[in-house]
Amino acid sequence: MAADLNGRRIAVLATDGVEQVEYEQPRQAVEQAGGQVSLVSVHDGEIQAMNGDIDKGDRFTVDAKVSDVSPDDFDGLVLPGGTINPDRLRIDADAVGFVRSFVQQGKPVGAICHGPWTLVEADVVRGRRVTSFPSIRTDLRNAGAEVVDEQVVTDQGLVTSRNPDDLHAFCSKIVEEFAEGRHRAAAGA
Repeated sequence: MAADLNGRRIAVLATDGVEQVEYEQPRQAVEQAGGQVSLVSVHDGEIQAMNGDIDKGDRFTVDAKVSDVSPDDFDGLVLPGGTINPDRLRIDADAVGFVRSFVQQGKPVGAICHGPWTLVEADVVRGRRVTSFPSIRTDLRNAGAEVVDEQVVTDQGLVTSRNPDDLHAFCSKIVEEFAEGRHRAAAGA
């Protein structure tokens, strides 16, 4: 990951139930490349991370509420998974609008595991090539995406991966996409 992200501001949108490793490793990769990361959530305070769906992980301090920031404040977005996290995000209108705006503006977005669920709710996967955790692939197809089973998939700045086993490839690719910056805005997004 040799890309230089100095001066780049990256939002990680997550809430309670985020898969801890899918939050920590992308954050670390962006910071090691010189980027500034902000944890954006649907509420103030802290979020509870998980290790799988049952075991509680660490708590992380929220930097900003999604209702108080704009995609204009950031150069890229990470959507970590965990089963609970994106399920909670996709029922929050501010979170969904935040995600939709990133894609509409052509800003790079990385989503891993169950993270693409929020992309489905934002209606930004139609005509896009993506991957995800197997249990949400039908949702992605129903939303108009071309779904493949690959370690990491990139479609005009939208980076997706299947699960924590793909984190090395995912982190490398999001850093590369964040360094490249905006892509042309997605048609229909």
